[in-house]
Amino acid sequence: MGTSWSVRLVPPASGLPRAVPDEIASTLAHIVAELSHWEPESSLGRFNRAPAGQWHPIPPALSHVLATAERVGKLSEGAFDPGAGRLADLWGFGPSGRRDAPPADVEIAALADRRIEHDPSLLRARRAASAALDFSGIAKGYAVDRVAERLRALGIADFLVEIGGELLGAGVKPDGQPWWVEIEPAEGAAPIRVALHGLAIATSADSQRWFEHAGRRYAHTLDPRTGRPVDNGVASVSVLHPCCMLADAWATALTVLGPPGMALAEREGLAVQMTVREAQAARELLSPALAAMLG
Repeated sequence: MGTSWSVRLVPPASGLPRAVPDEIASTLAHIVAELSHWEPESSLGRFNRAPAGQWHPIPPALSHVLATAERVGKLSEGAFDPGAGRLADLWGFGPSGRRDAPPADVEIAALADRRIEHDPSLLRARRAASAALDFSGIAKGYAVDRVAERLRALGIADFLVEIGGELLGAGVKPDGQPWWVEIEPAEGAAPIRVALHGLAIATSADSQRWFEHAGRRYAHTLDPRTGRPVDNGVASVSVLHPCCMLADAWATALTVLGPPGMALAEREGLAVQMTVREAQAARELLSPALAAMLG
């Protein structure tokens, strides 16, 4: 999926099962084969190439991730859109590769209909002609959850899983300490340290992928409501959640919503840190749930 992964773990008293490395690799390979939009022959890739307007079977994992993406999209009033794959590609943030200038307004308008109809009971979906599935804002988190699930099934209770910067920690390190991570603070603020003890963290930041044209910077996170990169001053959003897939999706949705989205984070009980660039300095926003966690 165009990124890297790592797993740190504490072997159980009985010793590390020899199958662990192969089990991790197999789990990730299966996810790539189903959900990667970078792999043309993945289940997602085949769905995107299938005739528009017709129902097509989809595997259970794809259906599960799509249902979660649809739920976050509905709660965020369209700030998260799993059908925006062609739009991402148009802006140079998809499999077709980078571009040096923004697309024309008419090109963006041509991709306005990004409807994906999903029938989870029959494991099938269909798409509008200008829609294509893209799970870039949720698949890494899902993969973290799946690897963690597999490690637990192998009898490993203490581990830290990381995929593309999204992390989930369980148990403790050999010294009895939890898996500590730091959330990048606003400029001039003290770092925020959090213990990933049965928690995941996902971060969306405008420093990850971008291009510059005519003195303007275009970040990779797109606002599905406008069809254009976000331009709301948000530098980064970090979300802590027991489910890494949800942390991943909400980090993207809240990046699109910007500071007004903190009200939604409060309603949903989400632990969120948002850094916003302002004229004089960066400003840090914490949701009540995160503030409570930090004491």
